[in-house]
This record gives sequence, structure tokens and C-alpha cells, in this order.
Amino acid sequence: MKVYLVGGAVRDKLLGLPVKERDWVVVGATPKEMLRLGFKKVGRDFPVFLHPKTHEEYALARTERKTGKGYIEFACHFDPEVTLEDDLIRRDLTINAMALDLDGKITDPYDGRNDLKNKILRHVSSAFAEDPVRILRIARFASRFGEFKVHPKTNKLMQEMLANGEVDALVSERVWQELERALGEPYPERFFIVLKNCQVLPKLFPEIAAHLSEIRKALKQAVCQSQESMVRFAAIAFNLDKKECDTLCKRYKLPNAYRELSLLVLRLKNEGVKLSQKSDGVVTLLEHADAYRKPERLKQALLASLVNDKRFKKVSQRVWDAYKITQKVRLTPKIIMQEDKSNLRKILHDKRTKQVEKKLNKKTHSHVLT
Repeated sequence: MKVYLVGGAVRDKLLGLPVKERDWVVVGATPKEMLRLGFKKVGRDFPVFLHPKTHEEYALARTERKTGKGYIEFACHFDPEVTLEDDLIRRDLTINAMALDLDGKITDPYDGRNDLKNKILRHVSSAFAEDPVRILRIARFASRFGEFKVHPKTNKLMQEMLANGEVDALVSERVWQELERALGEPYPERFFIVLKNCQVLPKLFPEIAAHLSEIRKALKQAVCQSQESMVRFAAIAFNLDKKECDTLCKRYKLPNAYRELSLLVLRLKNEGVKLSQKSDGVVTLLEHADAYRKPERLKQALLASLVNDKRFKKVSQRVWDAYKITQKVRLTPKIIMQEDKSNLRKILHDKRTKQVEKKLNKKTHSHVLT
């Protein structure tokens, strides 16, 4: 029985990056042996075990055979005769198909180390084409490793997967999972560039494909301003219209927080300049944004707007200053008791408007976005 560290941990170790997760492959063992050593079986369809002390995942070396469309229908085969090379050839990219034994010796049967050196994202074997999620994973790796290029043969293979209908099998939740992770990487715009180059972008993200040039610029600016995936997605949404934004959010079942922030950004784009010019308008904008309960979302929306259009700098500052001036405005208990409930919202709105008229021009800017 031999144990190897595999996958991203080996890749990141060779790149000098922090290793966040460690996955292990065990060659020459059986499930009974693993259980006898104190490992706990957790894989239902695959032979995966948890180490009794570290709780890291140890998988028996295996081969897989595709039995249907998409990325779910696979037949798994494992026994002590499956070699390390047999296991590694099923992996997606050569840079993820290296192994490190307990003595520190690297096994690299598919030239992943050389591809790391040359900054190339290249598929290991034709088995890559059996799993359409791997197209998204390559795009995500490109967004993490900014200088890495997709090998021409890999790009061609991804085009063939599109033509063969494999991309149709992707479920919305998985597409969004990969996109959200890519948005948190240093070069999120490259996620869409890779998909464009293999012709998958119009299939999965037609709204983004239609505005790709502007979105690339916006994401580059957003990366400099915020590490939050929500802000970066909102920077994308700024370049869409409401129908496009709604369609995109519904297709991939985005969390409500992403959708609400995106719609607020579109409101700022379409009405922000006009509304911010008047005291009554800026208060209306704040109330519509639910800024008094969710000031952080307002800040995110202003930032996403600003990275798209520098003309929003004055608008953003005026809106934020208006919020700071009015955030503590309250109705007295006496007013609440005396007035009809249907009038309270208007009374509060008017009080906030008066505060803006009285103090906004005299206020020293708080520079919320810097």
C-alpha cells in the first residue's frame, strides 16, 4: 500500500502558494484494509475515506467509465491493481495530475511540471471531454492564474464538447458555483474570455457575451476596488439592462442578495444622477435602496457603479453623505401615536428631506468609497 498527495496541493506546492486543502490517493489497498486502519468511509459511490486523526480525504486509486450524458453518470472501478498512473490519467489538467509520495518524490507521468513552468492549461487525456464541468474549471483556473494560457488542443476539445451537446447537461447550480468562485479570483474577467474562445460563452452567458468588452473593463476596475464577489457581479450587472439582469439571475438561481444588489445598481445607473440632484430625490433613492436597514448594500452598489463610470463619483458621494445625515432621523412617539399609520412613511420622508436640505451642502465629505 502506498499513499500519495495529489491534485491541487501538489500544484500549489510547486508554485510556492499556500496549500489550503490536501487530497490523498491510496494505491494497492482495499476498503477492508482502510477500515481496519481506522479510516471512516464517506464516499457513497466512490471509495473515499477520512483519516482518523487529520480527517483529510483518502481515496483509493480508481478508474472511471462514462455511462451517459453530462457529468453524473460514471461507472467507478477500484481494486489494488489500479496504478497511480491509471488514477491520474482521469484528472482534468496536467498541472493537477501530479503526485507526491511521503518521501517527497514527485510522480509526473503527463508532464504537468513542464506545463506549470510554461504556464499552460492542458487536458490530460480524451477523458476530459466526458465532463462538461471541466470547461468551467479551466475558465476558473484561468481567472486564478492570470498568465496561464489554454492549450490550443484543449480549446479545440472544448469546442467539440459544445458541438456534441455536453454543455447542455450542465445544471444551473454548478455553473453559478464555478462563476462565483471565479469572481473571487484575481483575474475574474478571464473566466469569460476562456469561455468566449471556446465558443461556450454565448451558450451559457448570452447577456454577458453581448457586453463583453465593457464587462472586462469593469471587472478589472472592480478587482482593484473590492475583493467581494457580490460587488464584482454587480459591476457586471451595471452593463446589462433590467431584463438581461433578471434573466441571468433566474437562469442560474442566484442568491437574493446578488439579485437585489444588481437591481439597485441598475436603478443607480438609470436614475441615480437625476435623483441625487434634489434633496427629495436622494432620500427617495435611499429609501428605495433600503439603505437605513442595509447600509453595506448601499455602499456596495455605489462602488459597483463607480468602477463602471467615473462620473458617478460625485453622485456616490452625495448619496452617501445624504445617508449619513439622515440615518438617525426618527419619528417621535408622540407623532407615531397621533398620526394615521398611512401617513407615517411620508412624514419620515419629509423629515429626512429637510435634514438633507439643511445640512448636505455644509457637510464635509466622508469619502465612503476610498
